[in-house]
Amino acid sequence: MEKKRILIANRGEIAIRIMNACQELDLDYVVVYTPEDSASLHVKKALREKGPEAAYRICNYKDPNEIFSVADHSGADAIHPGYGFFSENFRFARRAALRNRPITFIGPRWEVIRDLGSKINTKRIAKQLGIPVIPGSDEPLYSEIEAEVLAEKLFYSQKKQGVEKPSILVKASAGGGGMGIEEVNHLDTFRQIYRRIQNYAKRQFGDEGVLIEQCMRDYHHLEVQLLCSQHEEIVHFSTRNCTIQSTGRQKRVEAAPGFDPRSIGYPFDAARVLEQMVNYSVQLAEKVKYDNVGTWEWIVTRDGRPYLLEVNTRIQVENEISARISRIAGHDGPVNLIREQIRSALGEKLGFSQDDVTFSGTSIELRIVAEDVKRGFAPWCGKITTFSFPEKPWVRVYTHVPQDEPYEIPTEYDPNLALAIIWGMNTEQAKERARDFLSRTVIEGEDSRGGPIVTNLEYLMERLDDVLKFE
Repeated sequence: MEKKRILIANRGEIAIRIMNACQELDLDYVVVYTPEDSASLHVKKALREKGPEAAYRICNYKDPNEIFSVADHSGADAIHPGYGFFSENFRFARRAALRNRPITFIGPRWEVIRDLGSKINTKRIAKQLGIPVIPGSDEPLYSEIEAEVLAEKLFYSQKKQGVEKPSILVKASAGGGGMGIEEVNHLDTFRQIYRRIQNYAKRQFGDEGVLIEQCMRDYHHLEVQLLCSQHEEIVHFSTRNCTIQSTGRQKRVEAAPGFDPRSIGYPFDAARVLEQMVNYSVQLAEKVKYDNVGTWEWIVTRDGRPYLLEVNTRIQVENEISARISRIAGHDGPVNLIREQIRSALGEKLGFSQDDVTFSGTSIELRIVAEDVKRGFAPWCGKITTFSFPEKPWVRVYTHVPQDEPYEIPTEYDPNLALAIIWGMNTEQAKERARDFLSRTVIEGEDSRGGPIVTNLEYLMERLDDVLKFE
């Protein structure tokens, strides 16, 4: 591969993972950071490995002008957006491609990001292909009256089906990551919630389009991991289960594969459902000529019906658990999806096909966060004085929190502390290893009043019994 320089336009653990992938590919890199992140390991790693010219201080990760200015000053050939920030911003990707000095955007083509970035457009394409989607709107709704008429129809349909507590979801059509979604339980509260989501969508995404759909209950949230290239190659890396989430729909415990019919009983043919979701996902990827890493999000109801939710046109926090259970013939160790994502964006062929991919064991991801679970997962702010965890061959930990000095959690960002990726030969072993990891992890600190640190370690331990179960 030709020597290129990658600008990593993100922070924290994902920035570190991108650095590691660049090193594997013998690519140069530079990072950006805000004053609040000056103590982050992603900054220290860049300075230690590449020198003072490798870290650029900026005011805001969300300012495209700053990012492109750093790209030009550093001579970067490509920009890796990580997740969040500009990762699913088609305007940013388009600007990178069409500017006087084009820069490769490490992700799908901007046209694909645009077309699949709208849940409504994705739903429309899926319906054309016969892919099951949740009942609801299939075009952007901007009229409150039209939206209320559809909401009334959805409530009536559920009552007719015998649903005891019918409800609908109002979503920002350009949203993602569990943001911009509210549930409506009574038709008489619809207008108030609709207006709130529409205003939120306009502020956050510049598009006040709203999606209204039936609220599905008693389901599991599954994902299909795809890797595609500019040469019309498509490979999947199985499925994962992201059902265990906070009250704000933020994932906390994930596992791959999405179901485990070998050791867990399900009220449906789980293997067949997983195969269906993968096939549908590949079908949609072929239709839009998808050309990078992507995640197809699904829900599966208790009777085994899968429904496509959306497509995330980026690398995800949890991509590592899919990679951890995957092996490519002729390659050493698990797959590095970020590495493959970069190769694909730079125009390389995958060099392998689906027949070369095998799957082994179960992987669990634990998202360690400074938050008060008993207070609605409220973020905790303060200083971490001790952060240690066991080093085992079956666990990988990604963190931007230093272990050799105190660390002040920036109040400007989510208080995510680390990701722990645990692998086991089967689900029970993976869960036992996860329990062992959590029991040996030590996080100490205090807030501005001298009170002890609050984390979700206990919550993660409690939820391990629920992994992959449909109860």
